[in-house]
Amino acid sequence: MKKAGSTGVFIYNPPIAIPYPFDITEITCYLSSFPNVVRIWQYPDFPWSEKNLVKMITEHQLERLVIVGVLCGTVKTLFSKAMTLAGKNPRHVYLASFDEYGIELTKDLDRAKSLLAHMITDIPMEVNPAGIQPITQPATLVIGGGIAGIQAALEIAYSNNTVYLVEKSGTIGGKMATFDKTFPTLDCAACILTPKMVEVNQHPFINLMSYAEVQDINGSPGNYTVKILKKARKVNVQTCIGCGTCAEKCPAQEPSEFDFGTTMRKAIYIPFPQAVPNKYMIDAASCIYIKNGKCRACVKACPVPDCINLDEQDATVDINVGNIIVATGYKPFNASRMAEFGYGKFPNVLTSLEFERLLNASGPTGGNIHLRSQDKKGNWIFTADTPKPHRIAIIHCVGSRDKNYNKYCSRVCCMYSLKFSHLVMEKLSDAEIFEYFIDMRSFGKGYEEFYERIKSEEVEIIRGKTAKIEEKDGKLFIRGEDILKNDLIENVVDMVILSVGLEPSEDTAKLSAMMGIPISEGGWFNELSYDIEPTATIRGGIHLAGTCQGPKDIPDSVAQGSAAAAKVIRSILKGTVSQEHDFIPQEKIKSYLAEIEK
Repeated sequence: MKKAGSTGVFIYNPPIAIPYPFDITEITCYLSSFPNVVRIWQYPDFPWSEKNLVKMITEHQLERLVIVGVLCGTVKTLFSKAMTLAGKNPRHVYLASFDEYGIELTKDLDRAKSLLAHMITDIPMEVNPAGIQPITQPATLVIGGGIAGIQAALEIAYSNNTVYLVEKSGTIGGKMATFDKTFPTLDCAACILTPKMVEVNQHPFINLMSYAEVQDINGSPGNYTVKILKKARKVNVQTCIGCGTCAEKCPAQEPSEFDFGTTMRKAIYIPFPQAVPNKYMIDAASCIYIKNGKCRACVKACPVPDCINLDEQDATVDINVGNIIVATGYKPFNASRMAEFGYGKFPNVLTSLEFERLLNASGPTGGNIHLRSQDKKGNWIFTADTPKPHRIAIIHCVGSRDKNYNKYCSRVCCMYSLKFSHLVMEKLSDAEIFEYFIDMRSFGKGYEEFYERIKSEEVEIIRGKTAKIEEKDGKLFIRGEDILKNDLIENVVDMVILSVGLEPSEDTAKLSAMMGIPISEGGWFNELSYDIEPTATIRGGIHLAGTCQGPKDIPDSVAQGSAAAAKVIRSILKGTVSQEHDFIPQEKIKSYLAEIEK
């Protein structure tokens, strides 16, 4: 192994627009241990103009430059040009971007050192960079039945390979199933999703396991043993005819999870009319019989003998798979954490997902927009008996791009907020709509054109943060700013929609520990490499799809689901799977360095 040329290392730790800052003290000490590193400097101490870089390269006779830190690519052009002007090869500028490899220095210092050693000395970065082993179990497990998981499962099943699709709720479809329309085309979400859901249920190579959770994962790439908890539905999915007689007679009610609490459901229920499987299930937490043994109204009403078994217990099953695709999705930001907006206190302050259900034809008001009211038991729900709002405000970036909550942009909020404005104008043509935004991020194909379309539809779009919402006499008072007019403003509306951001699903940390996959500072699953391996992980045979990796829209989630499936199908066809993609340990690095010095 040949010795690397004289190397200069630039530590780039910009003060803004970074995933996380880091302490360079230990990194600097580690870099100094390499004999070929002759110069280390850092931002912002070094005046790194093109002229100064050329002078430093020449004075220290540097053959290589390594940029270390985060967002390294933003300064590579300057360094490459300086190398050219100094008469050196501009291709010898290397990036050791911690964020690209999902490395957090607070807990991944050894992985960071391995990356640096690879860049500085050209030693292998992985223990087994080409390591493969045979697949002994060709079946695949897909965790999560949202649109990404559905797409991945169908792609693999189309290749005549067995798939186990595990979904923790009573139906597949995920968050997309709750939507009315998709942006920017305004296509019917159900029209796109429902045929895929039905196909999953009917496909001979897909074993659908709804109302189930992964409990444990053991084994190695190509041969994983997975323990799955199948929660008791207490209704036989094989014999249930979905007539609904049981729900009619059930006396117990709970807020509907699928409708995000905007309406009530019975203790025995189907999550929504197009649910897959389209069979009833019992919520043990709200069933009167399970709580005190005194009610069997559903059993008495059911026309199918022995269809309902209120004493059914949870069960566990073990499956063996060669590959796993994680598609666990996201959860919405809890808007009640931001007390200044009054969510949970003022009934007509809604989250975006609650408003999605209000817009949906299968929602509590048949797709019509009404104000919220209390039922006889004090539950705040939506019905078609209340007045319609005339003035509606939509507030962007709730829980996103905020150092107190989530620093990252949730990507989809601007576009779905614009979608809301258009749909409100369709349903309430005389309504006044106000959009409060910080920056408009219309990043996808056709998104900017959609933004321009909404601006022409008499929507008042205000750039500035909202400070507080108060309620007086049933009206909502909004205090904020208009930075384009350099003015503090107040507004009175009937309804406020909070465009909440996306957060990792509740099970992310648990699954991360179970599978040995690191998670980012924001809590999302880390991919092997953001640029070149966006669906792979450091664990061989385990792949990522959809918003479990980070916020993304529906097209990107579908594309990533197909990409992850393609990786799985390739490994099945080859009969092999990659081994662990872990970084080389420090002991081996020392032996490599000793060999180089000989």
